[in-house]
Amino acid sequence: MNHDSCVFCRPELEARQRAILSNESCIFYQMPQDILIGSGLIVPRQHRENVFELTEQEWADTYQLVHKVKAHLDELHQPDGYNLQWNTQGAAGQHLFHSHLHIIPRFADEPLAGKDLRSFLGKEDNRRPSLAANAFQHGTPIK
Repeated sequence: MNHDSCVFCRPELEARQRAILSNESCIFYQMPQDILIGSGLIVPRQHRENVFELTEQEWADTYQLVHKVKAHLDELHQPDGYNLQWNTQGAAGQHLFHSHLHIIPRFADEPLAGKDLRSFLGKEDNRRPSLAANAFQHGTPIK
C-alpha cells in the first residue's frame, strides 16, 4: 500500500501539524484551532487504516499517551471534560484513513457543553429508512 499522501506517514505534508507528545509507537499531533482549543489526535507511527488494525503494543501506547496528553491539556487549558473518539470507515465519518484518536477538551461555557456524539446521532432524523419506526435493535443476549 502506498502511503505517500498520508499526512500522518508524511507529516511534512501538513505544515500546520505539530508533534506535541509521543512514545514508542504513537504521536499526539495538534494543529491551530479556533474553536476546539487544545484538541488533537493520537496516531500510531505505523500506518494502520483504522483502530481495529492496531497491535497490542499500539493499544498499550495509546493508553499511556492518552494519560500524558490529558495531564498536558489539564495543565495548559483546565478543561471541564473531554471527548475521545475514533471514527472508523467512511460511514462513521473517517476521512483520513490512518487510524487516529480524537482528544477534544470540553469547557462548561461552550454553547454545546453537555452534548456528545449520541446527542447528534441518536436523533430521529438519523433513523435508517430500513428500520421500522418502533423497532428495538439489540445484540444476542449473553448466556
